[in-house]
Amino acid sequence: MKSKVWYVAFSLLLIANISRAQFVKKHGQLSVQGTQLVDKNNNLIVLRGLSFGWHSLWPRFYNEKAVSWLKKDFNCNVVRAAMGVELGDHSYINDPVFSKEKVEVVVNGAIKSDIYVIIDWHSHNVNLKEAKKFFDEMSKKYARYPNIIYEVFNEPDYETWWEVKTYAEEIIRVIRENDPNNIILVGCPHWDQDIDLPAEDPIVGYTNIMYTMHFYAATHGKYLRDRTDAAIKSGLPVFISESAGMEASGDGPLNDQAWQEYIDWMESRKLSWITWSVSDKDETCSILKKSANSEGKWKDEDLKDSGLKVREFLRKYNKE
Repeated sequence: MKSKVWYVAFSLLLIANISRAQFVKKHGQLSVQGTQLVDKNNNLIVLRGLSFGWHSLWPRFYNEKAVSWLKKDFNCNVVRAAMGVELGDHSYINDPVFSKEKVEVVVNGAIKSDIYVIIDWHSHNVNLKEAKKFFDEMSKKYARYPNIIYEVFNEPDYETWWEVKTYAEEIIRVIRENDPNNIILVGCPHWDQDIDLPAEDPIVGYTNIMYTMHFYAATHGKYLRDRTDAAIKSGLPVFISESAGMEASGDGPLNDQAWQEYIDWMESRKLSWITWSVSDKDETCSILKKSANSEGKWKDEDLKDSGLKVREFLRKYNKE
């Protein structure tokens, strides 16, 4: 009898591990129905994972083994490649070849690990010409992979919604010429907090578009959740493409209670969320210490408190 119980337990564990190992194979092409993200079978799906830091500042973590470790140890079902557009000597503006190499190694790693991946144009400014060229190349190269999500403007700061919307429509047009299906994420003014603006005037004429809201729990209170709730109620699909538990500066102490309130809110509404970031800067939001190996296999002592906490969240909520 004991052997039978052991066999059943082992079989269930094996099935669970296979399911995690084949996440995109199971869920396939994503789409937007109403305000919700759904999989190929039109079942609701929630993506949860981590964003790499600016590729131009922390390129050492941009490799396939780090992606594999984030899936294996953190239970990420999505990662985000944050390609720095202006910041650093090796930004896209200064070194596009290096930049694309770093992004593509993360994208290829995610495809290999069978998880989803966000190609993030990580900028606070409008760079229309450069962005059109970049997304034209990326969408031609990766259109056939259901793993891909495009984030066309990380965090507009002082741009108006009209400026962001006009820019986004240009980029969406370029992507859709090559890739008719994969999800596209669009930012909004004031560092992705004025989610009410696209709710009042959304982009029309395209499908599978979502809008990003970003929060840092120690700074952004219930008012931002209420604003986002109102946007969703009006019919706007929302994706939390960057978030964390400290102040908006990325520093200061973690506010575990405020972070948990945001997690509970996102989970209750089935919102996908990404935490910032896989980097080793001397700040609270960088989840790694300088001792962390570039290719994963991080021990607990290599993780800052934010890293330990987000790993706890991901292991808890990404049960599949």
